[in-house]
Parts: sequence; structure tokens; C-alpha cells
Amino acid sequence: MEPIVLASASPQRRAILEQLGVPFVVRPAAVEEVEEGDPATVALTNARAKAAAVEGEHVLGVDTVVALDGRIYGKPADERDAAATLRALAGATHTVWSGIHLSGVGETAVATAVTFRPLDNSWVEWYVASDEWRDRAGGYAIQGRGAALVTRIEGDYTNVVGLPVAAFTELLRTLGFPGKSR
Repeated sequence: MEPIVLASASPQRRAILEQLGVPFVVRPAAVEEVEEGDPATVALTNARAKAAAVEGEHVLGVDTVVALDGRIYGKPADERDAAATLRALAGATHTVWSGIHLSGVGETAVATAVTFRPLDNSWVEWYVASDEWRDRAGGYAIQGRGAALVTRIEGDYTNVVGLPVAAFTELLRTLGFPGKSR
């Protein structure tokens, strides 16, 4: 299988591709992201834009958004915004949407329901002080300390991390994945 082009600087997406043994090169896309609208549509629109902004035969564009009651919670701008986002998600079930676009192959959107524990000020202050919320949709990272905020997940865990493996590898089958093991 020829290497795909990952149009993202996300260390989580790189780690997932490495775990899968998928050959890839990184060429981060610089695009203006859509931040409002239907969450699934927003995620797919942003994924398409990222893939289109980078040269390559098979470019992987991915976008992940967190939505609660139709509102999208993007990457918090600062500590105050991160705390407000965590308080909004506290004690509720939100949906993590990922849009995946693999140029020349296809695209899909994946949803995972994530339930947060109720969060008092000590939880919020503890998490915000970790700085883990930076550059994270919804202001948390489930693969890190953010796991302590979660009481339940329904769906693909890797979707919440940033790249839903089951849906992505289904798209990759067109390119001969999994093929032979190295």
C-alpha cells in the first residue's frame, strides 16, 4: 500500500496510524474551519476542506467536533473558555462527531455518545490546570486525564481520540488494507 497523506498535525491521529501500521506522511492543512451548523455536516465539511488543501493522491482529512443539544463546542480559546465548556458538558451526554474524507476513496461521519460525570469546581479547576484541554475539541482529551471526567461511552472510543478506526479502515480497504503484515 502506498503511503497516504495525513492533512493534520494531530499527534493522536499520527499515533493511531502508526498503531495500525498504515504508511503515511504528514502535511498539515491550514484551512478556515466551519464552526456552526449541523455537527455531522460541519465535521465532514471541515474534513473535505483539509483534504483538498493538501496535495496527494490519497489525502486523509479528519475533523472532530463535540456537540451538546445542537451546539458545537470547539477548541477553547483560553482557560476561562475551557472551564465554561467543561461546566456545559458536566453531568450530560454529548456527541463526538468525526468527519473522515479520504480523497479518491470516499468519506463518512461517525458519532460517539460520551457522558460526563457531574463536575464541581474542584474537578473543573483540576482539569483546566492540566492544560490538556488546549487544542482539543470540547476542551478535553479522553486518552489522558480527561478519562476521569467520563462515566460512559457509547460507540467508537478511537473516534473520541480523533480518528475512528473502524470507519477509517473500511475506507482503506479500497487501497488494499490490511494487506500483508510487515
